[in-house]
Amino acid sequence: MSSEGTERAAMAVVNDGAPPKQSLLNYVDIVVVVVYFGLVMATGIYSMCRPNRGTVSGFFLAGRNMSWLPVGASLFASNIGSEHFIGLAGSGAAAGIGVGAFEFNAIILIQLLGWIFLPVFLASRVGTLPEFMKKRFGGSRIRVYLAILSLILYIFTKISVNLYSGAVFIQQALRWSIWWSVLLILLVTVLTTVLGGLAAVIYTDTLQFFIMIIGALVVMGKAFSMVGGYWELQERYIQAIPSVTVPNTTCGLPATDSWVMLRDPINSDMPWPGFILGQTPASIWYWCADQMMVQRALSAKSLSHAQGATLMAGYIKILPVFIMVLPGMISRVLFPDEVGCVVPEECKRICGNAVSCSNIAYPKLVLSIMPQGMRGVMISVMLAALMSDLTSIFNSASTLFTMDVYGLFRSKTSERHKIMVGRLFVCFMVLISIAWIPLIDKAQGGQLFLYIQSISAYLAPPIAAVYTMAVLWRRMNEAGAFWGLMSGFIVGVIRMVLDFVYMFDAPKCWETEDTRPAVVAKMHYMYFAMLLFWLTGVVAAAVSLLTEPPEHWRVIRTTFFTRFSEERRQDEAAPAEPADTDKFALETDELDRPEPAVWQRAYNWICGYESAAAEKAHAAELQRHLLEVSSIRQPRRQRVLLNSLLVVVLATGVALLAFFTVNPFPEAVYREVQTNKLRSMGYPSPWPEEL
Repeated sequence: MSSEGTERAAMAVVNDGAPPKQSLLNYVDIVVVVVYFGLVMATGIYSMCRPNRGTVSGFFLAGRNMSWLPVGASLFASNIGSEHFIGLAGSGAAAGIGVGAFEFNAIILIQLLGWIFLPVFLASRVGTLPEFMKKRFGGSRIRVYLAILSLILYIFTKISVNLYSGAVFIQQALRWSIWWSVLLILLVTVLTTVLGGLAAVIYTDTLQFFIMIIGALVVMGKAFSMVGGYWELQERYIQAIPSVTVPNTTCGLPATDSWVMLRDPINSDMPWPGFILGQTPASIWYWCADQMMVQRALSAKSLSHAQGATLMAGYIKILPVFIMVLPGMISRVLFPDEVGCVVPEECKRICGNAVSCSNIAYPKLVLSIMPQGMRGVMISVMLAALMSDLTSIFNSASTLFTMDVYGLFRSKTSERHKIMVGRLFVCFMVLISIAWIPLIDKAQGGQLFLYIQSISAYLAPPIAAVYTMAVLWRRMNEAGAFWGLMSGFIVGVIRMVLDFVYMFDAPKCWETEDTRPAVVAKMHYMYFAMLLFWLTGVVAAAVSLLTEPPEHWRVIRTTFFTRFSEERRQDEAAPAEPADTDKFALETDELDRPEPAVWQRAYNWICGYESAAAEKAHAAELQRHLLEVSSIRQPRRQRVLLNSLLVVVLATGVALLAFFTVNPFPEAVYREVQTNKLRSMGYPSPWPEEL
């Protein structure tokens, strides 16, 4: 950067005038939000008209009849919740562009689902991932363990985080208490999931996908026009220093690697070896072995439609860096005192959190720069992100509990009973998640997105390792999978507990001594995830090789190399009417019941309940369709088109990671620019004069 450019950027920050003031919503904004809710309700009512909500497959898997567009939109919308708008923008404001590496990495990993994992899951004819593990290995202990662990992860990293991040935005917009905001969110979201099932979730996700993308692009354009463009943002961000800071320290100063994604292996928050070898395996769980994401792909009408959906989601995943991370950095440039605060007393005064105020970056930007009407649109965008994520989580959690936990104890229940159990379990999950919210506020220096990644790094790598080996290695047996999971779980929980025990002992940025145990203070969570992944794999492989191999029939259509096998499995009965199977059990006395009253018919329609004859017909239809989907054979033209698009999207993901890993400024330029800025504010340089 030239000295003239440096002076120009510094003057822009100092003389730009006061940043725009944050505005509350007016009546135009409220009308926009009401229209948004009307669209969501209309979409939900439309989905409730589907005839198969009264069957387990229809309610939990949308009848496996979705095309690539709504499935792809749902994959993206289920991933991009309000925690991404709040968390990605907040981490961008606090630490620069590095957090965007997670998004570009996801471009690649979601294709791993479409081309490696999903063909196996479809061929094995399962509805949940724990059910797949039962088919692959036999027994029930792995199935129950994975279902329960997934539910725990949903509470720690999904539901409570979404509730908190959505409440942060509503609190900023309406000045409501965070707890009243949480209650509003719950009232809006639980209704859709409880009544409509996965079909309602996917249809509303599709609507909210377009609302999110269009609204976020408008905010991005307005923000970049205010800051002067991308290159001007690079210069101004490194000078975005709060006016109240800690003298003779680098506290509150953007780091010298702010514009680098994959950073120094030792002294950084995004070490590139840990990210590639640790975070990537951990992320395999989220994209390839998490019921919430895989369930959307399982609802596709064919493998080709499912792969088209993962391609669509992969291409759209290019956008979050530009519509969330960079606007978060712009917010720090426009509001350095609020978003970039570093002194605990100042942060507590500004946002109520003494750790950091970076999580208010996106809502403050939206509410300050957008005109009336557009603020209402962006409130709708945030609600869309929140609702799409929460409804997806609720549906997947109820699916796991109903089919993999409750079903083991009450296997002879009717379709209606199972669906009701799933609906009631959603309410239980919500109550547990609310209790977890206060801890999120303090975790990971106030950076919400990094809290999610760290918790996942402690619990997810063992799951990712076992699923990967189960799909790719035929020799792996039940004992190896179980003890691999147990060893990884014990080690991961120990580290997670230590993190929470010493959460409040983490040194402030101006403190040099760290009194926490070395495993907490010195080992980055990405390196820990790497060790945990490979530890699980080694234990699983060793135990498998020391014990008997699995029966031959258990690997039929349950590994990547046997996915096309046409052999008969011992656990697959001869084709029968669905009514004769446990999966589509019917209440035998329903056929003789008299015609229900009007109010009862209305109740049955709202809940998706049908007559016994209709349930039986729809169950039989879904069973026939399942056999067609599980064949996973694709026409040659479709394979060529899909594989060509796959090569392009993979190359794009790698190229973007490489491009944003080159630092545009030498470290000396950072120090020179920031020294000049500090001196203009009356602070001394934190570095020795010779530098």
